Amino acid sequence: MRPGVGGLACALLMLAPPGGSAAGTVVAAQFAEPTTRYDHAVLGDGIEYGALELVLADGGRRLIRLPESRVFEDLAPRLADLDGDGAPEVIVVETDLALGARLSVYDAAGLRAATPHIGQPYRWLAPVGAADLDGDGRVEIAFVDRPHLAMVLRVWRLEGGALREIAAAPGLTNHRIGADVIEGGIAACGERPAILTADAGWRQIIATRLDGGRLVSAALGRYAGPDSFARHLACR
Repeated sequence: MRPGVGGLACALLMLAPPGGSAAGTVVAAQFAEPTTRYDHAVLGDGIEYGALELVLADGGRRLIRLPESRVFEDLAPRLADLDGDGAPEVIVVETDLALGARLSVYDAAGLRAATPHIGQPYRWLAPVGAADLDGDGRVEIAFVDRPHLAMVLRVWRLEGGALREIAAAPGLTNHRIGADVIEGGIAACGERPAILTADAGWRQIIATRLDGGRLVSAALGRYAGPDSFARHLACR
């Protein structure tokens, strides 16, 4: 089983003693309630998660439980301040058993925003990370849409309570089907962060930057396994 470190509306349950508010600053998150109700096994096993547990700055905890028609199909939640208020949101891959995956953003009150579902089951997306990719002070989220099929890098931004797509580029991937690791990431080197992925054929490591609303890519070197990304992520 992969470690957990996350229609119908989600149920928001209190794990801490009564009396707390649903609002609060999230300081940590992990997936909970492992389930086999979705048999995609894209991450190497048949275990996904039915709930997302949030830890708040005041020591309180929140459990966000999905309906039976959905799972969290991901390795671990990711925390990033997407709206600039100083408090992080939680980024996860959430999959509908009939409609496939979407990228969802949660806070202590529940679902904040989400991309559309891909549209059919057994279709997934692989997050890359979140950062201010173009230097304008706003944080973007990058993921690869269907990394085994479509192989499209997409960049979205939380604006006005909704996620909006900013840019997209084809021919890039960061996950091999059945692997329990998502490769690449965001390298904070130089003036602008770079999104690191492989090309569609897993031959080259590709750095992609958001420049003027466009994604511009360049090859960094030969891909030779997951460790190939390490020195680039470390800006060496």
